[in-house]
Parts: sequence; C-alpha cells; structure tokens
Amino acid sequence: MRIRLDLAYDGTDFHGWAAQPGLRTVQDELTRALATVLRVPSIAVVCAGRTDAGVHARGQVVHTDLDDPPAPELLVRRLNGILPPDVRIRAAVEAPAHFDARFGALWRRYAYRIADRPAVVDPLVRSHVLAWPRPLDVDAMNAASALLVGRHDFASFCKQREGATTIRTLEELSWARDGAGVVVGTVRADAFCHSMVRSLVGCMIAVAEGRKPVAWAGEILRAQTRDPAVAVVHAHGLTLEEVAYPADEELAARAEQTRAKRVAGG
Repeated sequence: MRIRLDLAYDGTDFHGWAAQPGLRTVQDELTRALATVLRVPSIAVVCAGRTDAGVHARGQVVHTDLDDPPAPELLVRRLNGILPPDVRIRAAVEAPAHFDARFGALWRRYAYRIADRPAVVDPLVRSHVLAWPRPLDVDAMNAASALLVGRHDFASFCKQREGATTIRTLEELSWARDGAGVVVGTVRADAFCHSMVRSLVGCMIAVAEGRKPVAWAGEILRAQTRDPAVAVVHAHGLTLEEVAYPADEELAARAEQTRAKRVAGG
C-alpha cells in the first residue's frame, strides 16, 4: 500500500532533506522512525522537494510503500512519539492510485521572510526570518519579479548539475508585507533547481535596496550564466509551504509527463 505523509520540520539543525553519511538530515530521521514503528531494517521514502540545509517546511509531502501499515491515525501518533520535536507528521493517508510525491506534483510553493526594519525584527523568530539591515522597496521587488515569471531557462539563478536542465516554469514571484510588517515573498513553480529560490531573493534584494535597477533582473535572466552580483541569501528565511497535486484521475498522466521532461532535460 502506498502511504502519503504530510510533514513539517524546522530545518535549523538539519543538513537538508536528503540522507548524507555522518550528517543529520530529515530523511534519515523519518526513515529511522518508520523502520522502528514498522519493525523493518530499512524503508525507502520519496519527497516532493529536497530542501537544502537550514530550509524549513510546513507542507512537505512524502510517499512510501508499506506491506502492512497500521491505521493512518495510529501511524501518525507512533511516528510523532519517536521523531525529534523539530519534525512532525501532520497527516498520513492511503495514497490514491498512481500517486507520486515527486513526479506527480503540479507545483511547489515557498515563502521567504525578511524583517527589514528594527521595529519588526523579532528575536523569537530569528531562525525563520532573515533580519536585513536596510529597508526594502516592495514595489520595486514586484516590478522586477514580474520580469522573471513564466517558462525560462533559470541557469543564472541555479547551481547547475552536469546534464540537468535549468528550464523551469515560475508561476508566481510576488512580495507583500504581512500584518507584522515582515516582507514575505511567495515563490511558486513546477519545480526548482538547486539554490534557485535563494538566488531569486538575492536578486530582488539588490533591486529593493536601489543598488540595481528593476530591468537588471531581466538582464540577469537572459544572460543564462551565474553573476557574482546575485547573492544566494541565507537558508533560514525560506520555508516550503505547500505542494499541489492534480485530481486523482490525472495523477498517472502528470507523473508520466514530469518524468518525460526530466529524462529529456537530463
């Protein structure tokens, strides 16, 4: 039976999602807890988005295939009884046919939070909000962001891997202040390449501070090469908020379509 797990974690003390020898990762903690609950030596899981070191998640989605799983509510309770407090299972359900946490996703939505004024810098959320020493022009950020929305080659904003495509569809990149005055960036795309979101944010900050004109964002995109003027901002301001999937009857077609794109692009 394929089980879908929805989980949240504080990425502060993790070296990202993916298992790495000798390092603490979310995948390691989850698979160890699953193996303990199910009394098996090991178990494989697939996630919707492999978050980097220090990145948080409220809406991570994972699937795993189990021979004889306990009832979903019992699985949630047992896992949360074993997992450390910086990882929580929010829900477990039997997944519909053809569900794939990674390849079936329509889009992933991240939020990046910046406190750019002394009055809104809250030490109680310092591990989740970037404290920035200078005020940011949100209107300029939105104007620059509009130049990047759409299907493009985001090589200028990605750490490239040999043979991997950097073409992505950026569906939303927008900025607004929340009720506390924190600048919140919403970034939504079909998928992201390594460091893409944090590089996009770094580009927007340069524009928001007036160091670069709005048009510079489009110039960077068209160059399709990394520019040292585009900073990769700190990971701790970034949170994976939500992953969306199509209707059950469209899951197989979506997974097949996504796999075909990945194979064609490397």
